[in-house]
Amino acid sequence: MDSTKSTDEAAVNIAASKSAKGKAPTTNNVITKATPNPHGGTKRGVAIFDFVLRICALVAALAATITMGTTDQTLPFFTQFFQFQASYDDLPTFTFFVVANAIASGYLVLSLPFSIVCIVRPHAAGARLLLLIFDTVLVAFTTAAAASSAAIVYLAHNGNSNTNWFAICQQYGDFCQQVSGAVVASFIASVIFIFLVLLSAVALRRH
Repeated sequence: MDSTKSTDEAAVNIAASKSAKGKAPTTNNVITKATPNPHGGTKRGVAIFDFVLRICALVAALAATITMGTTDQTLPFFTQFFQFQASYDDLPTFTFFVVANAIASGYLVLSLPFSIVCIVRPHAAGARLLLLIFDTVLVAFTTAAAASSAAIVYLAHNGNSNTNWFAICQQYGDFCQQVSGAVVASFIASVIFIFLVLLSAVALRRH
């Protein structure tokens, strides 16, 4: 009887060991690995490009502000009682141009820290949305200033015979060159702002 029991117990142990080998490992032994987000690198690249564009727009807007704000030319005459002077503040359009581009320059300086936040944290939607809103406002602001000043520059170069507005650029050559350069720089800043809006829209679309 004892030999029969020992034989049956050995057979049960062998069967139990075989069944244990065929079982799948439990969930406690499974090590899961976190897969990296493929969009993280793309978002960081967009944020870096956004930062570079903001620096370029700052340079353009600041150049437009300084160039227009320092535009002043006095025609030489024999006596000091008859002098003709052209300055940017003689025209309200040019004054608005200086104020608008100065505001754009200040905003771009303040927006750089938010752009850095977007580089460090590519998935931060709040900072990106804030930049998108203010960039859109500055697109309209700088475009209006550049377009209105471009109309005045056109009249300064060509005049308007129907309204008896004479072209003054033949006399005030330096003045016209400076204001023309300022208008071109402001248009460059406006185009960069448009690209910034598109970049922010693309970054938010990927969230």
